[in-house]
Amino acid sequence: MTSKDERLFFLEQMKDVQRIRRPNRADLPSARELTPGHLERQRAAVETPLMDRNTLTSDIVDPLTAQDVLSWQRPGVQHGVFRKLRLGQYPIEARLDLHRLTVEEARRDVFAFVQDCVRYGLRSVIILHGKGERNPDGIAQLKSYLAKWLPELADVLAFHSAQKHHGGTGAVYVMIRKSDLQKQKNREIHGS
Repeated sequence: MTSKDERLFFLEQMKDVQRIRRPNRADLPSARELTPGHLERQRAAVETPLMDRNTLTSDIVDPLTAQDVLSWQRPGVQHGVFRKLRLGQYPIEARLDLHRLTVEEARRDVFAFVQDCVRYGLRSVIILHGKGERNPDGIAQLKSYLAKWLPELADVLAFHSAQKHHGGTGAVYVMIRKSDLQKQKNREIHGS
């Protein structure tokens, strides 16, 4: 069949179709009178500020420069494990890019990213924060905040500036704790 034949066939099939004259809208009943309970819930919702569950502080931080190396580990992290992290020997399971974000946007994204990593069982991730070399004052602002935020998160076990091929001092490897589900699976596998 050619396109002309197809068109003629279509028009032949549609010859009895008639246009719907009524508007294509749902008839909604008018709003009922507001009850005292409804009014109280509205008032409470307006007066109660939204609670920010993000625990990361946005206080003043110690300024870092482009060449400063980020390095931190929680007590109990084995030296061999931290060494492998520092050398970039763990596979990178996820990445977060903070370039061109404001401090508040980065704060929100870092908090959510770490929570997602725990939820999905990701253990070794990288965060790209940039070096801040273009800043006139030479301060790497996001890097400075990240150095403060990561230890504040209980789910972060360790972090270290990345190897050169992963961004060097403009990125950081982050080791995330195991989720409770992963811990339970390990106990079942190893019988402890």
